Amino acid sequence: MRRFVIASWLALCCLPAWADGTRVVGRVTRVTDGDTLWLRVEGENRKPLKIRIEGIDAPEACQPWGREATEALKARVLGRRLEAVLRARDSYQRWLGTLWLDGEDVAAWMVREGHAWSYRFRRDDGPYAALEREARQARRGLFSQPDPMLPQVFRRWHGPCPPRAAS
Repeated sequence: MRRFVIASWLALCCLPAWADGTRVVGRVTRVTDGDTLWLRVEGENRKPLKIRIEGIDAPEACQPWGREATEALKARVLGRRLEAVLRARDSYQRWLGTLWLDGEDVAAWMVREGHAWSYRFRRDDGPYAALEREARQARRGLFSQPDPMLPQVFRRWHGPCPPRAAS
């Protein structure tokens, strides 16, 4: 409990206190999976920000198409300069944000190419539903697989992926 309190205090005191809609520019230093990456903000002397791409849900690492989604995002953005519009933090303390690469919405590209679903919430098909329908119809990426399973369903049935070995 004590560690949690100390970690929470450090998070509140030492992390950037940007407001909803803050725009930052930086270079992608790491891609964790198909919807999470690390961005080193220009002009900041802090660790890179861990950002969850808002509006999409990519397959889990141990799920079919998980590796392909991660590799697609890496090939697209790793080492590149992006603009991020940060909205909030999620329950894992990652920033939620919209990412732009040379004026193109990275989330839209991931869905259009079939590497992620438009993020669903309750009865809403999400912000990229039309692009997902297009990718499904064209059988791109994960939609070329028989019966692709939404990550939230996959986690419910199989639990979380086992931790990956450090590389």
